[in-house]
Amino acid sequence: MAGFKINRITSDIRLTLSSLLREIKDPRVSRLLSIVKVDVSGDLSYATVYVSAIEGSEKTAESVKALKNAAGFLRRELGSRLKLRKVPELRFVADDSIEQSANISRIIKSFDTEEKDGM
Repeated sequence: MAGFKINRITSDIRLTLSSLLREIKDPRVSRLLSIVKVDVSGDLSYATVYVSAIEGSEKTAESVKALKNAAGFLRRELGSRLKLRKVPELRFVADDSIEQSANISRIIKSFDTEEKDGM
């Protein structure tokens, strides 16, 4: 399958899943959960969804566990909204990139305040 088609489907899956995550009523799924990246296999059999929560890695892991339980529902909704012939099986993976970027931001701010105090 052509690369541009996979990229288009990947971005469509990411946008649709983002809206679906806001509709999930499970309290284990963080309201501040974001999709970092989606990888779709070449034959559209699998889609690996990397998610991260601002609250930290524990909340991200808890959300991933809840999303794995809701994978069937999400797959069905994804198929009905995107009208794909073959809807990929969803795999959710915890990613801590948002937490790392917040930590880096804190470190940079601490250097900035030290520099202002030193002058």
